[in-house]
Amino acid sequence: MVVRGEAGIGKTTLLRHVLDAQVGLRVLWVNGAEFEADFAYAAVHQLTRPLHDRIGRLPARQGNDLSVAFGLGEGSAPSQFAVALGVLGLLSEAAGESPVVCVVDDAQWLDRASAQVLAFAARRIGAEPIALVFGLRDPHGVDELDGLPELKLSGLSDQAARDLLASGVPVPLDDRVRERILAEARGNPLALLELPRRLGPAGLAGGFGLPTPASPANRIEQSYRERVSRLSPGARMLLLIAASEPLGDPGLLWRAADLLDVKPEAGTEAEAEELIELGGRSRFRHPLVRSAVYAAASPADRRLVHGALADVTDPQTDPDRRSWHRSQAAPRPDEDVAADLLRSAERARRRGGAAAEAAFLQQAASLTPDPRFRAKRSLAAARAALEAGAFETAITLVDAAEHGPIDDAGRVEAELARGQAAFFRDGAADAVGHLIRAAGLDPGRARLYLLDALQAGLVVGRSSPACRTALQAARQAPVPPGHRTGADDLLDTLVAYLDGDLATVSVLSRMLSDTTDPLWSRRLSLAALLAVELWDFALEERFATQAVTAARSSGALMILPVGLWMRAMAAAQRGALLDASALLGEADGIAEVTGVPVHWYGHLQVAAVRGRAAEARPLIDRVLAESRARSKGMLTAMAHSAAAFYANGVADHRAALESATLALTDGDLSTSSMALPELVEAAVRCGQDAVAREAFARLDEHTRAAGTDWALGVRAALGALLSDEPEALHAEAVARLGAGGMRTWHGRALLHQGAWLRRDGRRRESLEALRAAHDLFTTTGAEGFAERARAELAAAGEQARSVTRGVLEALTGQELNIARLVATGATSREVADRLFLSPRTIDAHLRNIFKKLDITSRRQLTDLVTQAI
Repeated sequence: MVVRGEAGIGKTTLLRHVLDAQVGLRVLWVNGAEFEADFAYAAVHQLTRPLHDRIGRLPARQGNDLSVAFGLGEGSAPSQFAVALGVLGLLSEAAGESPVVCVVDDAQWLDRASAQVLAFAARRIGAEPIALVFGLRDPHGVDELDGLPELKLSGLSDQAARDLLASGVPVPLDDRVRERILAEARGNPLALLELPRRLGPAGLAGGFGLPTPASPANRIEQSYRERVSRLSPGARMLLLIAASEPLGDPGLLWRAADLLDVKPEAGTEAEAEELIELGGRSRFRHPLVRSAVYAAASPADRRLVHGALADVTDPQTDPDRRSWHRSQAAPRPDEDVAADLLRSAERARRRGGAAAEAAFLQQAASLTPDPRFRAKRSLAAARAALEAGAFETAITLVDAAEHGPIDDAGRVEAELARGQAAFFRDGAADAVGHLIRAAGLDPGRARLYLLDALQAGLVVGRSSPACRTALQAARQAPVPPGHRTGADDLLDTLVAYLDGDLATVSVLSRMLSDTTDPLWSRRLSLAALLAVELWDFALEERFATQAVTAARSSGALMILPVGLWMRAMAAAQRGALLDASALLGEADGIAEVTGVPVHWYGHLQVAAVRGRAAEARPLIDRVLAESRARSKGMLTAMAHSAAAFYANGVADHRAALESATLALTDGDLSTSSMALPELVEAAVRCGQDAVAREAFARLDEHTRAAGTDWALGVRAALGALLSDEPEALHAEAVARLGAGGMRTWHGRALLHQGAWLRRDGRRRESLEALRAAHDLFTTTGAEGFAERARAELAAAGEQARSVTRGVLEALTGQELNIARLVATGATSREVADRLFLSPRTIDAHLRNIFKKLDITSRRQLTDLVTQAI
């Protein structure tokens, strides 16, 4: 639950009120702190500190990575998956003893790594008695928390506001003053309590010194500033020390206070003013007190306090916080401090904290005296920010670097950073320009950058200005200096293919066959498009599987769902809808946590093959609207391709003809295999012989060049529809598509063959083919094509046999995933690790699965899954 509202609206008070009324709960509480936002895992580290003695009970990988992330141990950079699962495991362990409530107040100041981990946990808690509650101040947002249930707190009613104001003001109120306070507070409880404190007795009685209109948060903060200003210098200095060190460690606080000659009575004074609580851990009355104290302090006093905190922070146990305080204390650029920050950045990288690494590097750059080194460090910080997904920060850092003296190599790196930021921000069209400029600045690697520019353009769409620009630049690529590389060969071959040279297909196929070539590791989108274009879904599946394996190993949250979506598309095309649904469920779950935009290709293909109007049409319409609004020609083409497949499946051939024609308009990669076959069949069924033959001539060229069983099988199946002597072509299609494992197209070939045999008067052979087609479509879940097969069987004089639908179709995508993994013999903990859930949640899902399938054991589940496959 996200409890949202403006500052002072009562979020923290409400949370404390609810928890104080409960008995037997274990409460873990952390306040996000603005000064902690650059420390990776800072918030989740503090939140789970009482549970750190349980880390040893976690699986080895989770325990090790959690220890490294929290700075409790040494090791290689932790996987964020393992850290997130470790946190979930700690909470689950604690919940086994008593219900656990985790409160994250001021979530707007969470460090990015903690936000991702906590959002991950929030979406993965199922059966455990665990609650995660986030207090979030409007108008701030935390992308990772989007989609969680929200409780929006609004202002008090007029009468409640009047009652609260009256309870907090012990002197008579002038009517005009009362109405002014009520109007300005707008029902904000803290404003109603704090604004009268600013006015004093004279102001309350006669209206003198009324505050100027401002937002409630500003007015409350100003009220706190005025209260702080009335304190003694010692008390103000103590509050500033506490505001500058958000850990609330009393040892640090008072050691720094001693250095600055702050007396103990300063604490008594600050507590008496109800601004802070001192004791086991210092805690401000309200986060606005902290920000008011820090904002009101002079730069010199801030530097003085950070310097004292740096001096009292142990350089052995907490070197990073010490270096950060040193950087805030530096009055001018200082290479020694900058070097210290660079060491902290390296430690952050080893802990897997790219955002923290970027923050340390950014601060190091700002304190670097030499402008050349400053620019280089800004670019290094930009690289780390890109890795952390902080694209706006990365661009700001690139801007800073470009204002300094950078050489050509630096300018190349700046353009590449801008291009990468644009590509991942869904701006592939903008990426093209940056990559082309990088190529112009670095002739030695120009062809590599132009290849990336061409990939970005193709992702946007063949007809887009970006793609045309990238293709023209690639055509004019400089001759490679010295020995030709694989990138040189790929660029030239790809340009030739895009210019219509089908003789290059064999070269592209050979290059793609080595899926381990590093050339493809950064070009997964291009590899996937080419694999489909060359009629080789098995190849796309290998690329996707390899990407998924690597992403699981490295914890690459941005890549893993993309690889799973690719695998789902390949599975759907070969007719394995159960596999595809399971993969989509897993990918969507991870994307929900990570914020990766949904890739619609797999969803479109599953809906098209399944052939349910209520599922397919709304999805296709939604994707078309989105792709057109964003000028995504490739996505538009894929949506039209899916629409054509669906329409042919439900025998709406005129709609299929229209959709296939639209899909092929711009010649986008992959449409030759996805839409061209649909155009041929639709044209034949609509009696448009000329259109069908022209489309088949293009299909013939592509499929002969590709030479895969899928390509040649589809060529034979559609060629039979246009041939006067189709028998041999029907037989070839059935054989090739059956051998190639393309179950949906195998069924279509059998359907074509059976329909022709029926019209040829060979009823017995016809029934054999049509039964096989109907069985294939029904068992795979291709409902539209199954109905077509049933109609053909009826025309042949036979009622379709009842084929048992897969019982697993009663399961949700998540349940299907769990069932399939359990059927392999995986334990609940192993399944939990794979699907990023807790073991208790897996067990709860299993109970639901058993109930739906009317079984009582894992062995029975294994039998059902094996039969379905």
